[in-house]
Amino acid sequence: MPEADAQTTPTRAPLELVIVTGMSGAGRTTAGNVLEDSGWYVVDNLPPHLLVPLTELASTAERTTPITRIAAVVDVRARGFFAHLQQSLGELRERGWQPNLVFLDATDEALVRRFESVRRPHPLQGEGRLLDGIVRERDLLEDLRADAQVVIDTSGLNVHQLTKKMSQVFAEPGGPKVRIALMSFGFKYGVPLDADFVFDMRFLPNPFWIPELRNFSGRDAPVAEFVMAQEGAPEFIDRVVDLMRPVTAGYIREGRRYVTIAVGCTGGKHRSVAMAEALAVALGSTDVGTFVVHRDLGQE
Repeated sequence: MPEADAQTTPTRAPLELVIVTGMSGAGRTTAGNVLEDSGWYVVDNLPPHLLVPLTELASTAERTTPITRIAAVVDVRARGFFAHLQQSLGELRERGWQPNLVFLDATDEALVRRFESVRRPHPLQGEGRLLDGIVRERDLLEDLRADAQVVIDTSGLNVHQLTKKMSQVFAEPGGPKVRIALMSFGFKYGVPLDADFVFDMRFLPNPFWIPELRNFSGRDAPVAEFVMAQEGAPEFIDRVVDLMRPVTAGYIREGRRYVTIAVGCTGGKHRSVAMAEALAVALGSTDVGTFVVHRDLGQE
């Protein structure tokens, strides 16, 4: 009867769902471990077609401590990976869920180096070379990467840096609605793959050529004060703040929670570091949380 049905129909609990995928060797296991340590219910190597049953089960299960945050780590080793994952994502959205897709990426060079260091073949390598497997996987995941809400380039990150970045992105709920990563980098080491915005600080004088500043970094007061005293530096910060105000408002409306602003100079030691630190302060607000990653500091 209607009343009995109403009593037995399970009620959905609020649930935050993250799907972690990406290139093999780019750090999916580390990402999953970070989420688990942060209190997420993590399922590793989940076949994509089980995403919907897992979500429904978790949201209706009666528990003393309800599951409110689920992370599923999926990869190309699952049969029919791409088709099943796309189908599951579509079905989840049709049922009212809003899954966040996190894609971990790295350069071919970085991936080759990692696989060679552990002396393991790539899952799609077959009888070919290691690089052949990487190229096949990149082609297979190209559209998925484009659909991801969060893309993290782990090429220049060690395990500790990736852990810090994941922890910042997926901090406890109830905090800022959007998190901005300010990443300093050196152009001579390459532009970060996961940058949503890239700004070039080479329009400012380089402290490297000033002997008393050369051995300091942009995190040190003498360099930071020198950089911010240069013509155009304060105006640049004001313009970036003006630019990001409508952008972050749009991200909040669209449910996007993470953005990377890459700030570069020649070596990633002085100008970009100082400016990334200053922008993190200027962009922070109640709705916008910021954190800083200095990708290339210490490379020289």
